[in-house]
Amino acid sequence: MSSHVLGSDSPLYFDAGWLEGGGPLDGPKPARESGEAVEVVAGFVVTMRLSRRVVAPAATVLVVGVGDAMFLIVLATSLALGDYFRDSGTYAYVVSNFTMINPTHALPGVWFTKWGAGGAIDGPLWTLPCELTMYIMVLLLGISRAIDLRVVAALIVLGMGGIWFDTASSEYFSGSALWLLSFFAGGMALYRLRDSGFINGRIALIACAGLALSVPLKAFILLFPIFGSYLVIYIAFAPWLKPLPAARFGDLSYGLYIYGWPVEQAIVWLNGGAMSWWALCAIALPVSAVFAFLSWHLVEKRALRLKPRAAAPPAELAAVAVER
Repeated sequence: MSSHVLGSDSPLYFDAGWLEGGGPLDGPKPARESGEAVEVVAGFVVTMRLSRRVVAPAATVLVVGVGDAMFLIVLATSLALGDYFRDSGTYAYVVSNFTMINPTHALPGVWFTKWGAGGAIDGPLWTLPCELTMYIMVLLLGISRAIDLRVVAALIVLGMGGIWFDTASSEYFSGSALWLLSFFAGGMALYRLRDSGFINGRIALIACAGLALSVPLKAFILLFPIFGSYLVIYIAFAPWLKPLPAARFGDLSYGLYIYGWPVEQAIVWLNGGAMSWWALCAIALPVSAVFAFLSWHLVEKRALRLKPRAAAPPAELAAVAVER
């Protein structure tokens, strides 16, 4: 699905706003809400697959992301190699990210820029506990045959409450998961409606108008699960948009998502600690794609072969099927 890859590389634009000068993108720069769009696509794709394999990519890339950070970032640490590997902070980074319990994003002696985000090794890792939680949620709902529009609508409302009360500011990942829930559930709803004729150009125009009106109302994020989610999926399947051969070189989506941040950090560091967001994106995208390509072919694809090859019996598949 080409939108999965496009959604996964769009955070490169968003992250560039943090890394170019230490803060989030200010104003209408590209892909400001790319993280939310990724969750919409994830909700659609995970509901579509609805099998054990949906957990495998996240788990695999967690290993890749944490592992490469620990061993490859030694090039950027200011500590001697022996001191780096003797420092308890090195292993605290690995353990906290693998267990997803109060994960830390810094490694000893590693500081790319003077900005607040300059010490973060891989920013996107914070979403993995949230994603895994939602994958399990979809699986449980599927087993109980509860992926119903009424249930999904309730999840959207619940998640919008999380946005309203800014639960993402909580120190616990559950707060971030609640904040992301409405975007993910928006993708789930649109999967359920995919064959109903609901996804069409007329409603897309209404969604555009709603999203535009949300800006002066200062409710862009709050209303994105409704209007933005619709537009993300509509564009992904628009008949007038020629499909991109996104999987031609493998499934690079998670690799782009995970490697984009450390690649951008390294580029900014090599450039003296600051550069424009557009130049950073232009350089980081092809470099990240190379790492994603290697990650898929050398690690992720091989790891996915370890899952059971035998197809599940029809009765088992029916138990987790999404009712249409």
